[in-house]
Amino acid sequence: MDTLPLDLSQSPTETALETFLNGCRQRAILKSHPQLVSISVASDLLDPLAVLESIYDPSEPHFYVERPLEGVALAGAEVAIHSASRSGDRFESAKAFITDTLDNAVAVGDVTLPFFGPHFFCGFTFFDEVGEGEAFPPATVFVPSWQVSVKRGVCVATANALVEECSDIESISKRIWNANTKIKSFDYRAVDVSANESRRPEWRMEEASEEDDFSDSVGRAIKEIDSEVFEKIVLARARDLRANQVFHPLEILNAMRDRYPDCYSFSFANGEGQSFIGASPERLVKVEDKEFAADALAGSAPRGLSAREDARLGSELLNSEKDRYEQKVVLDSICRRLESLGTEIRLEKEPALKRLSNVQHLYNEVSGKLLEGTSLLDFVEQLHPSPAVGGSPRGRACERISHYEGFARGLYAGPIGWVDSNLEGEFLVAIRSALIDGDTARLYAGVGIVKGSVPEKELQETNLKFKALLENLV
Repeated sequence: MDTLPLDLSQSPTETALETFLNGCRQRAILKSHPQLVSISVASDLLDPLAVLESIYDPSEPHFYVERPLEGVALAGAEVAIHSASRSGDRFESAKAFITDTLDNAVAVGDVTLPFFGPHFFCGFTFFDEVGEGEAFPPATVFVPSWQVSVKRGVCVATANALVEECSDIESISKRIWNANTKIKSFDYRAVDVSANESRRPEWRMEEASEEDDFSDSVGRAIKEIDSEVFEKIVLARARDLRANQVFHPLEILNAMRDRYPDCYSFSFANGEGQSFIGASPERLVKVEDKEFAADALAGSAPRGLSAREDARLGSELLNSEKDRYEQKVVLDSICRRLESLGTEIRLEKEPALKRLSNVQHLYNEVSGKLLEGTSLLDFVEQLHPSPAVGGSPRGRACERISHYEGFARGLYAGPIGWVDSNLEGEFLVAIRSALIDGDTARLYAGVGIVKGSVPEKELQETNLKFKALLENLV
């Protein structure tokens, strides 16, 4: 990718922008290849979710991720360029698409700005293949037409456009200029919220599969574990929430980020009216400044109502043979997969507690240096699905998931994240999530099954996770 340290936002007219875009069209003609143009400018501090909400259109794809405690948020909407893989090696296809796009890209602005340049928003379903009629293909990668990001108090607005040999440069120029003007003068008071004001919805819940079926599946899975078919399997339930009014996914997301500031709040919309949203506690992998970090998360216990009760529950989790074993399976698998990439890893020998607002988990961070020739998507491909959401051994456990679960997972427990122009970025594991479609929401909750698991307790854990999701929706 070529970078130009220009600040077109300082130009008094659109003339400089239009001249620049005409130069990009000449470049497209010379290279016989469309050129992605990305223009980044610093902005007054904005809330990216509020900006996204102000222009929300169910017929346009969007991406949002935020971790409030870290002061990082990233929003993008509409499509400048995209790729959707439905067959073949989806991770290799995604890498090839990103590489080809960056080879034909020009980024303009201050290169020291956080989230400078084009970002590729990615969503991968849990399984490599999906059935007809599912909301998302196995792999979705897109560069948004516009993007607003915040990192530790610095706000950046980015406009992206694809310039081809026959592009209407005047039209592209006006669109970019108008978007930049709107962002620079964004006024929260001008946002019309009256359309979204509504009374508390009436609703009913339906099981995608019966509770008895889930408990029976857990029991049969435990027998297979005792027979050493696999060490661990993660089984999920799905419940359909039907309301008497349409759900507003970004309003739900706002409630989630306030309630779970220590989680990744996210939304991935397909542009066909469906949004996959959630608040995940689990990072799959992050690559920044040639360093990687991955989470080994497993085992869970509720938070206490008092300091004494909370400490007791945490201590019981740390000393639970079943939960320690489950977390060790996850950690060992992650270490093996990272070592297969030739990386040297760093980690603490003993797990710590990861305390969230409503639950606590056993946790290790695995980190190290990125080797030359490896990229973020190499890590995503190796680590997904981790035993925390699939099982171990991976292949055998994942084969049995479809046998036990009576529904399609889609993006549930899949990797969702972003890749920047340096091929770095971050992916989360899309758990604690729901698929929003008009007046219907499909809620997902899963649990890890290992030797010593008890079906009734696993059912109770899924009910606890459903309760947390439901509080945000109704």
